[in-house]
Amino acid sequence: MDLLVGPDGTALLGGRRFACALGRAGMVAEKREGDGGTPVGVFPVRRVYYRPDRQPPPVTALPVQAITPADGWCDDPAHADYNRAVTLPHAARCEQLWRQDGLYDLLLVIGHNDDPPRPGAGSAIFLHVRHPDGTPTQGCVAFAIEDLRTILKNLTPDSKIQIKPA
Repeated sequence: MDLLVGPDGTALLGGRRFACALGRAGMVAEKREGDGGTPVGVFPVRRVYYRPDRQPPPVTALPVQAITPADGWCDDPAHADYNRAVTLPHAARCEQLWRQDGLYDLLLVIGHNDDPPRPGAGSAIFLHVRHPDGTPTQGCVAFAIEDLRTILKNLTPDSKIQIKPA
């Protein structure tokens, strides 16, 4: 089953509609690092991460990994680890996955710019927990945590994330 994300802040999965937050720049056809856009395209699902001190492991057919305070994601286009999971501290600029705001308490990595990564074409594109006030993301797609749990229950390793402008 595929997840279809539209530009109106909704996503469809198996006939169900879910509210979501997109990047502050909306959907973009040519994703660039730091542009705030959610990339348009069809992407495979990769791996689910969760914060074990705040969440139980999600029920899903996807690979699941608990995060630790040492988990990060490299967003430095000049580094060989660009758009890859890394261990912190790291020599390059990285996002910390163990966040205080709860946005990464549950997240799904999608296969955007990762096979292989092209420097500057966007990194750390996730499905993750939506901010309580629904503010836009930096380029990800964010859901209420219970909706994200429901979505993960219904995705398989063959599922795709379709982000389409219309």
